[in-house]
Amino acid sequence: MTPSTQPAAPEHPYGAGGPAVNHVDNTVPVNGSPRLDEVLGELHAVVGRIAGNVERVIVGKPDVVRVALVTLLAEGHLLVEDVPGVGKTSLAKALARSIDCTVSRIQFTPDLLPSDITGVSIYNRQDNDFEFRPGPVFANIVVGDEINRASPKTQSALLECMEEHQVTVDGQTYPLGAPFMVIATQNPIEMEGTYALPEAQRDRFTARVSIGYPDPQAELAMVDEHAGHDPMSDLRPVSDSAQVLRLIQAVRRVHLSTEIRRYAVELVGATRRLPELRLGASPRSTLQLVRSARAQAALAGRDFVVPDDVHAVAVPVLAHRLVLTAEAQAARRSSADLVRNLLQRVPVPQAAPDPSGQFPHNANPNNHR
Repeated sequence: MTPSTQPAAPEHPYGAGGPAVNHVDNTVPVNGSPRLDEVLGELHAVVGRIAGNVERVIVGKPDVVRVALVTLLAEGHLLVEDVPGVGKTSLAKALARSIDCTVSRIQFTPDLLPSDITGVSIYNRQDNDFEFRPGPVFANIVVGDEINRASPKTQSALLECMEEHQVTVDGQTYPLGAPFMVIATQNPIEMEGTYALPEAQRDRFTARVSIGYPDPQAELAMVDEHAGHDPMSDLRPVSDSAQVLRLIQAVRRVHLSTEIRRYAVELVGATRRLPELRLGASPRSTLQLVRSARAQAALAGRDFVVPDDVHAVAVPVLAHRLVLTAEAQAARRSSADLVRNLLQRVPVPQAAPDPSGQFPHNANPNNHR
């Protein structure tokens, strides 16, 4: 079913008012591609419909929904970490149901095997040869429920899929479709019967979010709306994979100035010098940070990135990649707090107006400190 045949989703701030006025001329197509300002208008409308859909299920958590949408547009993967019962799986399923694409769900358990995820080669007597039976990872959106309940060997089956968008079985490589996104949930590692994700796998998740408990008003609204009816059953797709892929390609065209690139490199590099950390952020995290900042700028209706966009995504993109020292853990330091402190300490790039009195499109005239 195409988005045009779906009932209208509730209005949402992401889609209100269309894109903001920008400072560059995007009225000319580039290499046959649609004009960027037109695609940003489409992005606002589509993201507003998806956000409205998801917030029918996840009440009172707009920031969590925003990070999920930024991750989708940044071609990344999302890790949802929290205690049981706060809506981790509901968030993943609601986002998946809002897009008319192939979706699979994997329930991670201690006896799950890597081949249960990637697929397996089976001997076909009729053809006298082996044939590959794809696993559930061959989908546009893969929902991995309680990923840290599987063994490390099974968890590692996702490494190649998430990084290279392909699967290798018996020496043969099979590409995955586009778009491709893994939305994994996990309980805190202190919970019984779980295996901590290795650093290499955590690093492949673009962002991590914690939903947290709702405030009393949101919980009361949830009781009123969800007690007698499951809103998940009413969700219908409001977009499709082709449209999402077109929006992802538009996000790649969002301008990233040299100053913002240097700022991202300095911010990530500063994590490697913190005495509270045994392991700072990797170069991969720098790439994920700028991709997410581009997506955040597109959500704001801009075709260029400003420091505020980097600030908006820095904590969910960087915090889960940092490994605290034993002393920092004993002092109850938080990796998220360390990132917030760095945002205050690392100098923000500034720009001066050009002779015409206009600020260049690659910088924000406001003071972002």
